[in-house]
Amino acid sequence: MANFDEIDEARRLLGLGDAATLKEIKSAYRKLAHRHHPDTHSSTVDENEEMMKKLNGAYKVLMDYCTDYKYSFREKDIGRTYPHEEDMRKWRENWFNSI
Repeated sequence: MANFDEIDEARRLLGLGDAATLKEIKSAYRKLAHRHHPDTHSSTVDENEEMMKKLNGAYKVLMDYCTDYKYSFREKDIGRTYPHEEDMRKWRENWFNSI
């Protein structure tokens, strides 16, 4: 499993914000891969080969991270952006009430 710095570097390389869907990750990767594929631009083959190695690595890091994410299929979580936001809200309320 990659650490935060590796994941952050990968998402930045792909031009992603702090949150992205799988579809957005794939789209960003494909767009950059098309732009930097060595077969597409023969004048800068060495640069493009190096960039493709970086892009492939970044994509793998993010996809591995996403593969390990546990999705909730509970009815109350369907449709939420952040399935655990209600739990966090309750925790914050309890914590602030205990002060």
